[in-house]
Amino acid sequence: MGKLTTHVLDTAHGKPANGVKVSLYRIDDDGLQPLVTTVTNNDGRTDAPLLQDGALSAGLYQLVFSTAPYFRATNTPLDPIPFLDEIVIRFGISDESQHLHVPLLVSPYGYSTYRGS
Repeated sequence: MGKLTTHVLDTAHGKPANGVKVSLYRIDDDGLQPLVTTVTNNDGRTDAPLLQDGALSAGLYQLVFSTAPYFRATNTPLDPIPFLDEIVIRFGISDESQHLHVPLLVSPYGYSTYRGS
């Protein structure tokens, strides 16, 4: 059975991002359907996979990472209106038997992601 995982790396400080709120949605004809909201741990990962044990199915999904509150909590200087507040990553899952990993590498002014495994 497949699963979906994520982790967040703070590239501004060179460490895992602890305490980032992560929300996962499924996208369907009715819009966004909330699936899970969690927070990253000391390793920048969620304590459990976002989806697993048959909950992972083919379709479109959206991850929302609340990064501005994280950077404020680490006393990182931000503009009053931060350049990046929430980072939204929309992606598709075709093969529900795979382990899909969606990491986020983030600083206050940029981010990158890729399909991991």
